[in-house]
Amino acid sequence: MVLNKCTKILIIDKNEADYLLVKQLINEIPNGNFEVDWCNNQENGLKFICEFSHDLYFLDFFEFGLHSMEMISNSKLCNPEAPKIILSTVASQEFILKALELGASDYLSKTNLTPDILSRAIRYAIARFSANEALRNSEQKYRAVFEQTKTAIFLMDEDFVIFEVNSAMESLFRYSELEFKGKSISDLIAKKSQVESIKKMLLGKIQIVKFKADFNRNKLSSFAGEICIVPIHQLGDGDYFQGIIHDITKIKKDERSLLMLEKMEAANRLARTLAHEIRNPLTNINLSLDHLRYQNLEQAQQHFLDIILRNSKRINDILSDLLASSTPSKLTLIPNNLQDIVDESLAIALDRIMLKKIKLQVQYSDSPIEALSDFDQLKIAFLNIIINGIEAMEENIGKMIISIEESPNAWLVKISDNGSGISKENISRLFEPYFTAKRNGMGLGLTSSLNILKSHHAEVDVDSEVDKGTTFIVSFPKHHETENRLSNKFANFE
Repeated sequence: MVLNKCTKILIIDKNEADYLLVKQLINEIPNGNFEVDWCNNQENGLKFICEFSHDLYFLDFFEFGLHSMEMISNSKLCNPEAPKIILSTVASQEFILKALELGASDYLSKTNLTPDILSRAIRYAIARFSANEALRNSEQKYRAVFEQTKTAIFLMDEDFVIFEVNSAMESLFRYSELEFKGKSISDLIAKKSQVESIKKMLLGKIQIVKFKADFNRNKLSSFAGEICIVPIHQLGDGDYFQGIIHDITKIKKDERSLLMLEKMEAANRLARTLAHEIRNPLTNINLSLDHLRYQNLEQAQQHFLDIILRNSKRINDILSDLLASSTPSKLTLIPNNLQDIVDESLAIALDRIMLKKIKLQVQYSDSPIEALSDFDQLKIAFLNIIINGIEAMEENIGKMIISIEESPNAWLVKISDNGSGISKENISRLFEPYFTAKRNGMGLGLTSSLNILKSHHAEVDVDSEVDKGTTFIVSFPKHHETENRLSNKFANFE
């Protein structure tokens, strides 16, 4: 509010003579530009204050008595920042302090009023209002940024107890603002050793602490995240810490997928090279064996020839499996019901399920779920995952749950077992060619499944815990399905 512009003043006073006196003194202020109005009614005066009809209000305590205190108190509810100056001839120190506490800008004695005193009081009240208004606007602006940003932000005190969070923080951890109250940083981070390390660094006056960690989310789940904590120093109110948390679960998943693809491509190139190099001399061996077959061989020689033939065929079969697992599948993509594909995979594995007395639970949605897919190839991919689960479970106590669900962007096929589980070290190698924990396994089943699923533009995620079980989650993106539907539609049209 600028004083060289016209300043509107309302005097709330029952006594018209007092009003005229104060008005005259205000008009005598040098270089003043004021418009002075009068109100002789308490209710109307409160209404004017609540409507912020004027820039400044004078309240006469002598005329209204304790009602003026009530007026200040009520005006604080509807318009707490309106500049209000108390006028009186007699008032106790207790009343003055109470009035200032409730929001009055100043107190003036009517017996000592002069244009200079009024000028200073008016300028002080309006300047204070302008400063508070600027502060409020600034606070609202940064409060809006704090609340509306998609980044999870929290504030915690020097004891590492959280005292404020934004809505993104609530969404990320699935706690309400009330549930966050009293929680400390140690309630959010899974590893206590990391918590102690963080506290040590912050107490050691390190300016920025940034690290990656696993965070505990409400509902007994967790996520991989990155946290950055900065100490905030301020005068008077004490220091505190501001933290920002980013969910990097998808980034880490993408990194794992990329690393897996790179390792698979390298392994596949090696497999194709080995198969080619081994098959050349193997072909010569087979040609020689065909020639020897028509020679007059003794019984002992024929016995050795049969051994060589069998093992040569075995080597050739291994090379064929190796090439099949390392070569992207040629698919015929048409709309297929995912429930039907899973059912056929289960039908093939049903004997094994019954022999091990495994409990099977199937959960499908009521409506059919279609995805563009190669029925037979996808059946093989699911079958390999199912068989791995069956072999990981113990007889009589095994339980397998298979579900097909819908997420916002994908169809999810989940295959869970309560078997021996997979260690964290082995999960990263799960789809590598020849990696297997089975005694007589070759380690090509899951490699082949991953090739088939990648050819369907599907993502595979594995969640496992040793001695608890394993869950394979296969995600078929909906957008890719739609694009393929459209391309097939136009291809048929042409």
